[in-house]
Amino acid sequence: MILVVLVYSNHIGNTLIPAEPTHKTPTYLKKLQPTSLADVSEVALMKRVDTKFIINVDDLPQLIDSIANDYHVLEINGNRLMTYDSTYFDTPGAFFYHSHHNGHAHRIKIRIRNYVESELSFLEVKQKDSQGNTIKSRIKLDSPDAPLEGELLDFINETTSENFVLDKSISNSFNRFTLVQKELKERVTIDLNLGYNGHILNAKLAIIELKQEKLRRSSPIFQALKKMGVHPYKISKYCIGMASQNPELKQNFFKAKFLKINKLTA
Repeated sequence: MILVVLVYSNHIGNTLIPAEPTHKTPTYLKKLQPTSLADVSEVALMKRVDTKFIINVDDLPQLIDSIANDYHVLEINGNRLMTYDSTYFDTPGAFFYHSHHNGHAHRIKIRIRNYVESELSFLEVKQKDSQGNTIKSRIKLDSPDAPLEGELLDFINETTSENFVLDKSISNSFNRFTLVQKELKERVTIDLNLGYNGHILNAKLAIIELKQEKLRRSSPIFQALKKMGVHPYKISKYCIGMASQNPELKQNFFKAKFLKINKLTA
């Protein structure tokens, strides 16, 4: 049993576990037919509607068993569980974090993400508009350690129509498997072993994100989760990480998120 303790600083867990991303494919994923990165690219959905859910990892076998005939799973060089490493950037005053905390409709996240198994790195800008759409823009990098300067800053300024002064704010890593439903043009990502600055946040937490052109509650995974009593839940991996690692930040809005994770994973 994982005990999640909410203390004044909102750190989760009595002891942070060193993050050790693994390539071992969970047994339940072997029930799914594989698909390629090229097929996933056909459902890129750079402008989309995102619906998130959180569940206990112990419930994943039941979920996958119920949708095994509806989705294929991304496989790269025999791996189905991929590793993602990200470095996020924010202003010195944590403007992006506070925009989310304060409930602003238009929100921005800027990160360099390394897709380890694909050996690809991108500078990515994610924006959410007032209609709830997520717009993702990115450019390929030669290295995940590329300095944020020159043409990379130009890309950020052009994409956001702003001239932000940016610093590194937090790093995270997680394992992810990706499900694809090409007929419905939807993707599902399920993130495990989410860690910040080298430590796993909660080993029992799984974050599910359904990505669609427009919201369709008839989606097989949406319906499967509903039958399990799991409903959409708004959560930001960036903001949860910032709140858990930076107790000086304003974080009243996120206290309920930590309590929810505590209850779910106890």
